[in-house]
Amino acid sequence: MSDKSFQGKVIALTGGGQGIGLATARILASRGAIVSLADSNPATLAEVEKEFKGKGWPVHVEVVDVRKRDSVDNWINTTVGKFGRLDGAANIAGTVGKQLFKAPVAEIDDNDWNLVMGVNVTGTMNCLRAELNHLVDGGSIVNISSTHGSKGDPGCSAYVTSKHAVIGLTKCAARDYGGRGIRVNTVAPGGTKTPLMKNVVGDTPPPATSALKRYGEPEEIGHLIIWLLGPESSFCTGELYRCDGGEFC
Repeated sequence: MSDKSFQGKVIALTGGGQGIGLATARILASRGAIVSLADSNPATLAEVEKEFKGKGWPVHVEVVDVRKRDSVDNWINTTVGKFGRLDGAANIAGTVGKQLFKAPVAEIDDNDWNLVMGVNVTGTMNCLRAELNHLVDGGSIVNISSTHGSKGDPGCSAYVTSKHAVIGLTKCAARDYGGRGIRVNTVAPGGTKTPLMKNVVGDTPPPATSALKRYGEPEEIGHLIIWLLGPESSFCTGELYRCDGGEFC
């Protein structure tokens, strides 16, 4: 018997063109959700749209720059206008910048700092503002941080700072909107086999601190996101959920 636990639910996701965002969208669509996907890459979005429509999955795709409030607002307004509601969202888009593991604090380039903070922090804020203005009472939002959001790492100040900020922003949103039954949580993935991570670490093996001695699959992070979007996590809000193969245990 197929799982249709999200039948008719409208879920908006950023970073939907690849990696964790795409994996999450596929699972949601297979469970009956109507998904609206934002990404900065039009080519990957076109491929995803073709795939989803070929499977009979309802989907809206839109090229969005999450750093720009108008771009995000237009996407969410179009989503609600097209499908009539918004039941949940996963804000997955992110960047590591060009100086990750390369530049100590005193050597961070302004452009790289602004890029990382713009996508990871301002982008998450822009998404939250747009989504919360339309989200149904009782809806759920998941923001993506990182295991780097709970520690410091040499040469990673922009990325680490941005991921700490996402956790704080999530907690504030959970406090602000709990009265409407809206839940807002953070997922912090560890090393996960995505195109973004491949560009950063190449063929580097998993960290020795990993209990499971492997990297995660995008779908494994997606399943946690989907649990937080669904009714089984109805008493969970403002929390940070690590999915890191036991790197922190």
